[in-house]
Amino acid sequence: MKKNKIYDCVTFFDNNLMFELRYNILIEYVDYFVVCESKYDHRGKPKKINFNFKNEYDQKKVKHFVLEKPFPKDANIWQNQAIQREFLLKCTDFADPNDYIFFSDPDEIPKPELFVNFQLKKKYGIFMQKCFNYKFNLFNRYESPWEGTRVCKKKNLKSIDFMRQKVKSKNLKYSFFRFDKEKDIEIFYEAGWHFNNILSPKEISIKLKTFAHSEFSSEKYSSIEVISEKIQKKIDLFGRNHRYEVINIDNTYPKFFLQNIEKYKKFIISSDA
Repeated sequence: MKKNKIYDCVTFFDNNLMFELRYNILIEYVDYFVVCESKYDHRGKPKKINFNFKNEYDQKKVKHFVLEKPFPKDANIWQNQAIQREFLLKCTDFADPNDYIFFSDPDEIPKPELFVNFQLKKKYGIFMQKCFNYKFNLFNRYESPWEGTRVCKKKNLKSIDFMRQKVKSKNLKYSFFRFDKEKDIEIFYEAGWHFNNILSPKEISIKLKTFAHSEFSSEKYSSIEVISEKIQKKIDLFGRNHRYEVINIDNTYPKFFLQNIEKYKKFIISSDA
C-alpha cells in the first residue's frame, strides 16, 4: 500500500532560527518542507528574501518558493496575507490527492511522534499546542492550548486561508443545522508547541510593524524599549493583563531541542529570574 506523504508547509518572513529548529525536529518524519516567502510584507512594502537555505538542509526535501509579484494595490493587509497563503497552495501542486498537507506558522511546531503512521479520521485536523512567549520556557497559560497547525488531505485542500481562518475547534459546539460552520474536524491534543515571539526586542519590533495586525504597529506597542520592558516583566505585548510563567525544561520538549539546548540558551530564562 502506498504511503501518504507528509508536506510541512509554512509562510515565511524572516525567522530562520525557528525554521532551523522546526526542520531538525521534523526531518525524520516529513517528506517535504514547503516554504513560501514573498518579496513584499503584508503591508505591501518591498522586503528582501530572508530564508537561509543552509547547507545541512536536505536539498530534496526543502522547497523554497518565492512570490515575486507585488500584492494588488487595492488589497488590504488581510487580503495580502491570504494571497501569500494561496500561493503556498499552488506550491503543493506536485502532491498526490491523498498526501497530507500540514500548514503552520513557522513557530507552530507539531509534535513529531504524531506523524508516525499518521491517519486523519475527519476532513480536517487541528493540532492543539502548548504556547510560550519570548522564551522557550516562558509559558503562556492564557493562550494554551493554542490552535496551531492544521492538516487535511491534498484532495480536500481548497484554500489554505480557509483552513486557517474557518477550521476552528469552536465549530464543534454549533448545532448540526449550522451548515455555514465546518465541523468535519479531528482535534489532536498535546500536539506540539507554539514558540511565539522567540525573538530579540528589535526583531519583535520589526514584526509588529510589518505583520497583518496593523493596530499594533504604533510606538505604543512596537517601540524596542516598550518591548524590552514587557519581556523583562514577563507580560503580554498587547496590554491584555497576561503574565507569563517560567517553567522547567523537561522531557515534554522536543528531543532535538533537549539534545542541543546550549544553542538556544539565549532564549531560555532561569527559574529564579
